[in-house]
Amino acid sequence: MQIRGKTPKAGFASRRTGTMMVIAATAALSPILVDEAYAFKLFGITIFGKDDSDAEQVPDPVRYNVDLTAGTADPDLTEALQNSSRLVGDKDKPVSGDLGVVVKARDDRDRLIATLYEKARYGGVVTITIGGKNIDDLPPNPVFDRSKPVPVNVSVDPGPVFHVRDVQFGGDAAMRNPADYDLAPGQEAGSLVIIKAGDKIVEQLKSEGRPLAKLTKREVVADHRSNTVDIIITTEGGPVAPVGSVGVTGEKGVKPDFIQRYSRLNRGDAYSPEALKKAGDRLRALGVFSSVTIHEANELAADGTLPMTIEVSEGKQRYFGFGANYSTIDGFGVQGYWGHRNLFGEAESLRIEGAVGRLGENDISNLDYSAGISFTKPGAFLPAGTLKASILAKTENPDAYNASLLTGSLGYAYELSDQDTVSAAGEISYEKDDDAFGQNEYLTFALPLTYERDARDNKFNPTEGYRATLAATPSYEAFNGTIFSSFEGSISGYQAIGAEDNVVFAGKLAAGFMVGGELQDIPATRRFFAGGGGSVRGYGYQEISPYDADNEATGGKSYVTASLEARVRITDTIGIVPFLDVGTVSAETFPDFGDFRAGAGVGIRYATPFGPLRLDFAVPLNKYENGTAYGIYAGIGQSF
Repeated sequence: MQIRGKTPKAGFASRRTGTMMVIAATAALSPILVDEAYAFKLFGITIFGKDDSDAEQVPDPVRYNVDLTAGTADPDLTEALQNSSRLVGDKDKPVSGDLGVVVKARDDRDRLIATLYEKARYGGVVTITIGGKNIDDLPPNPVFDRSKPVPVNVSVDPGPVFHVRDVQFGGDAAMRNPADYDLAPGQEAGSLVIIKAGDKIVEQLKSEGRPLAKLTKREVVADHRSNTVDIIITTEGGPVAPVGSVGVTGEKGVKPDFIQRYSRLNRGDAYSPEALKKAGDRLRALGVFSSVTIHEANELAADGTLPMTIEVSEGKQRYFGFGANYSTIDGFGVQGYWGHRNLFGEAESLRIEGAVGRLGENDISNLDYSAGISFTKPGAFLPAGTLKASILAKTENPDAYNASLLTGSLGYAYELSDQDTVSAAGEISYEKDDDAFGQNEYLTFALPLTYERDARDNKFNPTEGYRATLAATPSYEAFNGTIFSSFEGSISGYQAIGAEDNVVFAGKLAAGFMVGGELQDIPATRRFFAGGGGSVRGYGYQEISPYDADNEATGGKSYVTASLEARVRITDTIGIVPFLDVGTVSAETFPDFGDFRAGAGVGIRYATPFGPLRLDFAVPLNKYENGTAYGIYAGIGQSF
């Protein structure tokens, strides 16, 4: 953007009263203790403590003190200036040599002026002195007194706010309403608003199928006598053109025809920037590529189409990981897995995993075991389809039952749209239980059917949108000749408030019921329970259940749970989350709400590039007699 002025101036949950500590390590996760255990790093991020490694890596380190005077009573402007200043943001980090202080100061002046322009203050002046001298008066190779940190003073005179006076849209932007782009006369003329207006017009032209649309002129003339600006934006749309040939480069083990087909960029399709973005996201989600870039040709082909090239860089195809956990109640547990992301050249995924829990139990029969193998083939039969197959053997020993089961599943998922997915599977499971109904064996055939709509803005840390699921599982238990079906649904919603989404209200409602069969004729792992980190926090895992005359949990045929959280961001990385969970489980087909349980607590969130680290503490508001007194839950990502 050109600016001219007439007078220019420059999870895991603990059960009962125990707590659980989780230690995990994988090929991509390695905690590192540095500086004599004064700092802890995860993924290169200092979680706590002081990290002095920067000083060791900077040659000829020079430290400085900085004082920034904003010269304004506007708190938002003061905060913006403070945030944009690298002198302020990096004040605890040394620079390289005396000249490094000057270079950083000059860069800071440009940053601060840009921030003033963003706030529509085109008459602002930024003055920086080092050791009492203006940076423009310093010699080419300055020398400062290093006996103490070099003093740096930043003074900002923001000047008045400029407003829009006149807007001229030309070329294919003509006839558009400036008010639709926040550029109506009288509005604040922030530089970002002006830049976004031009970019939005070009994006709109491209969304009309014009891939060569471009901005030909963007000019801002500031009048310092009237504190107004005149704006000229001109665009050229170019011809409407469909997608042409789509090439692939950079591939090694993944077949190029699969990459093109899975991207769903097909010759003759209408050109759309959104389609290109979705194609890139779709390929990245496979986990096979470390980077994906879609290049558009600078000109149309002879047939009037726009050629494209998908450039990929493949990551490591094989991976492995392991982990460990400890609970004061359940003892130690270990897990491990191995996987391959591109088994036959079309991003087929194979994963083998196993785990052992409750190590340290005197009775080896109470150990929890699991071992499984899963295979996933994306783009099976149709580009939007995914074939999934798995075999899982495990034992479960929660307080409510002991179960050993072997389950095989073959299913297919199909993406109806970017937000909607349907799936169906055939499943067979053999299960042996020891629970409130004694020792029983079950052979169950099931047909799980699921519909999911995911309209969240972020899957790991959503601030708006919602996610809804509906599931039906018709089942037949062969040993007892029992026909039964379960139906479940859930919806979670998110709404941020505040200028910077500092508070996000999140809520979730889930319910399910089962028809057919008696409880004792249904495998324990298919009955409904609640309690723990995934439902009502504060209670033990599966503690919320109907109980028989001997006070043994039986599980139920219906449930309702609900959760409400206020996710409050305190700093850029730290947040607190007060929450309330409620739930009930009934032995009848429909909940009778005769035994309603509630848990409340507070959590801490630590933001990381791979999602927030979560630690929640909760207590039951109406605990069971001799039941859980509190719960502690840890994991990665929000609770829902």
